[in-house]
Amino acid sequence: MAVQKPSIPKGTRDFLPKEMLNREYIFDTVKSVFRKYGYSPIETPAMENLSTLMGKYGEEGDKLLFKILNSGDFLSKTSDELLNEKNSIKLTNKISEKGLRYDLTVPFARFVVQHRNDITFPFKRYQVQPVWRADRPQKGRYREFFQCDVDVVGSNSLLNEFELIQIIDEVFNELNINTVIKLNNRKILSGIAEIIGHADKIVDITVAIDKLDKIGLENVNKELLSKGIPEEAINQLQPVIQLSGSNNEKLSKLKGVLKESEIGLKGIEEIEKVFGYIELNKVKTEVELDLTLARGLNYYTGAIIEVKAKDVEIGSICGGGRYDDLTGIFGLKDVSGVGVSFGADRIYDVLTQLDNFPEGEANSTQVLFVNFGQEEEKYCLPILKQLRDQDVKAEIYPDSAKMKKQMSYANSKKIPFVVLVGENEMKEQKLTLKNMQTGEQNLLTVQKLVDSF
Repeated sequence: MAVQKPSIPKGTRDFLPKEMLNREYIFDTVKSVFRKYGYSPIETPAMENLSTLMGKYGEEGDKLLFKILNSGDFLSKTSDELLNEKNSIKLTNKISEKGLRYDLTVPFARFVVQHRNDITFPFKRYQVQPVWRADRPQKGRYREFFQCDVDVVGSNSLLNEFELIQIIDEVFNELNINTVIKLNNRKILSGIAEIIGHADKIVDITVAIDKLDKIGLENVNKELLSKGIPEEAINQLQPVIQLSGSNNEKLSKLKGVLKESEIGLKGIEEIEKVFGYIELNKVKTEVELDLTLARGLNYYTGAIIEVKAKDVEIGSICGGGRYDDLTGIFGLKDVSGVGVSFGADRIYDVLTQLDNFPEGEANSTQVLFVNFGQEEEKYCLPILKQLRDQDVKAEIYPDSAKMKKQMSYANSKKIPFVVLVGENEMKEQKLTLKNMQTGEQNLLTVQKLVDSF
């Protein structure tokens, strides 16, 4: 019998130690900025009840949820009639009660409602965990990927939107990624739908125009037609979604277009206030009003935020917005929230393509002690502890193997320094430090070695 070649599911990835160190650099950078702005960490389970997840992401999102089969004999309570019907949606409802989380925002809303007596509002949290989507794997799109979310709930203040823009600005400047922050407001989109006479089609309109960059204007218009929006209304939509000029010029034109829409003017007022904060506080990153930005998710009610890398062709690397009624779905009314999610996997891909990871991040070990035998081990181990006690990343080769093998190990791990301790060094109570880049060797006292790091 042939041995099956090991593999992993499509849309998932293994990460080698060097890659993980680079990923941890991203996570550490993001978390340090989150903490600087007063956000605290939480975690939620990988799986949630399907009743928590379903209906929160729109029809397209529901199709991308990974469902988990019930434990035990999951078909025992299923009738032969249902099995013979071969209706996968009906059958899934009977044999699956849980699913892998699609994002971190809906579980967070559930968390807030469930723990509302244990947290203080406004509640500022960050969360760095994997999510899963049954999507078609392609460049920059995975079935398992990490999100780094930062949200605040319990405050209507637009200062929160501005603070998130500051966080985005700081994170990507620290990561040395050249980006553009795109802003829109769901109320403006609702106003546009109202003005063209199809307020009831707001979801269909936003889902379609959100695809403008991917499928082009002609295909967006075809999709709108297929959703029952008449050609006359689609024609009215064209000049709005193709508005050009500076942010102020776009807003000025919009005020004229939406002058009869109360909700549309409210959206303009909100976005103007955010731009006012940006103007006063000189955010380094370019911030652009983009009326095609919809993100296609049902729960956004105000600001919509998306970040794109300027130097790499990839989808958005960060996005989010305000979701005033999300907790209401779980029984807690009138709790407003706003947040963004950093796509760690796409950020990793961008930094890899740009070769922008800092030098030395891959060097997990700074110094390796060569192992010449038991007596040398006894001499080296206390010195090794001294180095580790002052946070030097140090290790000893576990076996007294041939010198060539130990040096090859150091080279393959790109360890910059090697310590050699033989009979002569032990007699003199010293050791030899070798620089693996230059080949230079120095005989040092233990204290001198410790001080040199």
